[in-house]
Formats: sequence, C-alpha cells, structure tokens
Amino acid sequence: MSESIILKKCGVRFTPPALIVTYTNDVGKLHRRTMPLRNFNKNSGVSRIVQEMKENKRHEKYLRHMSPLQLEKLIMILHDRLNGISLDECVMRNKGLDTVDPEEDLNKLDDVTLKRKKEIMDATFEKNRKKREDPDFKYDVEVDFEQGAIESCEWDSDKESDEEF
Repeated sequence: MSESIILKKCGVRFTPPALIVTYTNDVGKLHRRTMPLRNFNKNSGVSRIVQEMKENKRHEKYLRHMSPLQLEKLIMILHDRLNGISLDECVMRNKGLDTVDPEEDLNKLDDVTLKRKKEIMDATFEKNRKKREDPDFKYDVEVDFEQGAIESCEWDSDKESDEEF
C-alpha cells in the first residue's frame, strides 16, 4: 500500500546529527520522522551525504518531496556547526548561497558554490516559467520596453563597427 505524504516542516538535530521531517499522511495525521546521519563528521562531504540520503530506501519516500537545495542546505548547516561555526553564522552563510546577486561575478566562484547558484537560477526559472497548462499562458507575447533604459557600451558603438569593415 503506497502512502502519500505532505511535508510540513524539516529541520536538523545537532547531537547526534540527524535530519527531522514533519509530515501528514493521506488521512491527515501528523507524523515526525528522524533520519540519523550515520558516520557524519566535520570531514564528511556534504554532496556525498545528500546523495546517500536520497538513495537510502528507508528515507526515499520522505526526501523525494524535499527539494535537493533544501536538503543540501540542512546538511550544510550541520556540517558547518560541526566545524565550530555558530548557528547564526551558518544560517547567514546559507542565505548568501541561496541568493543570486546580478552584479556578482560568477566566474570567480568555486565549483560547488557555482553549481548551487546555477541550481537556484534553474529553480527560479522553473517557478516563473509560463507553461501551456497555465491559465494565464499566452503564445507569442510582444513587449515594448522604454527607450530611456538603454545603456551604451563602447564595444557595441556603431562608429567602431563601421570603421573596421
């Protein structure tokens, strides 16, 4: 018998390290599941732990309803806390990773942070994307933008392109 669940809350326990999920089942009863992180220490790789949790058959039905970014964020908080970082600093650090600043130079980021930023951009895109099934979907929308908002750059000026050809 397949039981459907709806995730309500998720969190972590620091000692011993565990992921805690609160959910309701198909009859509406509230449950809490504690998923211990065995062999988790300050030297553990966060992405490896996330992958192991997702592949664990006992936890699969609970974690498939959680976004991979949220799971990674919770494991990252546990990892940082084990490395001696205060809880407030852990949360602030994760908030910084969960936002994408348009002025930020993504070329200067390490691979793990860049991957996370790209996942956030993909999730934001999917959330805002209009699909054919959406009630307010329109095909071939044309938008006129104000002319005053154009910024000019010296590399795209017409003078230079005319002189080169």
